[in-house]
Amino acid sequence: MDLATVRAFAIHVFTASGAALAFLALIFATGEHWAAMFFCLGLALIVDGVDGPLAREFNVAEVLPRWSGVTLDLIVDYVTYVFVPAYAIAASGLLPDGLAIPAGVLVVVSGALYFADQQMKTKDNYFRGFPALWNLGAFYLYLLKPPLWLAAAMLVILAILTFIPVKFLHPLRVKQWRPFNVALLVIWAVLALLAVINKLQPSGYVTGPLVAIALYFFVVGLLRAPA
Repeated sequence: MDLATVRAFAIHVFTASGAALAFLALIFATGEHWAAMFFCLGLALIVDGVDGPLAREFNVAEVLPRWSGVTLDLIVDYVTYVFVPAYAIAASGLLPDGLAIPAGVLVVVSGALYFADQQMKTKDNYFRGFPALWNLGAFYLYLLKPPLWLAAAMLVILAILTFIPVKFLHPLRVKQWRPFNVALLVIWAVLALLAVINKLQPSGYVTGPLVAIALYFFVVGLLRAPA
C-alpha cells in the first residue's frame, strides 16, 4: 500500500471522526451537559470545514475510489448538523408543552429531505434553501432562550425555508467577499467558544456580536436573486 493510498484513507477516517464527535455529543446531551455537547458539535464543524479541502488537495476520490467521500460526508453531516441537534431541541425545555417532540421530528425529516436534494447548491456555490444547519439553530436557541412561542415559530420558519429557493451564504465557497466572510467566520468561532466556555451564558459583549454575525450570514444570501 503506497503513501498516497494511506493518506487518502486517513482523510476518510478524519471525516468519519465527525460521527464519533456526534456520538459523544449525544451522550453529553442525554446527560444535559449542553455546553459539552456544543463543544463536540463545534469540533465536528471544524472537521467538516477541513476535510473537503484536504480531499481535493490530495485527490482522494481518484486515489481511493472504493469509498465515497461524498456519501461519507453526507452521513456525518446529517448526524452532526441534524440528528443530534434535533434531540437537543426536543429536550431543551425551551419550546411550548406538547411541541418538543413534533419539533424534533420536523427537524430530522426536513433535514433528511434537504440532504437528499441533489440541487442543494447553486452554480455560484450558495446553498439553495436553509442548509439544515440545525446545530447552529439549536446553539442560538440555547444562547438566546427566546419566548416559547418565538422559539417554535423560528423552528417552523427555518424548516419551511429548507424547501424555498432562496440563497444562503457558504462563507468558504462563495467567491464574493470571501476574505471578509472567512474573517467573520473565524471571529464567530472564537465568540462561540467563549459562549460554550461560559456554559451558554456569556456576557452581552459575546452574545451581541454572535447575533449580528448570524444575521449578516442569514441576510446576505436572502438579498441575492432567487436560486
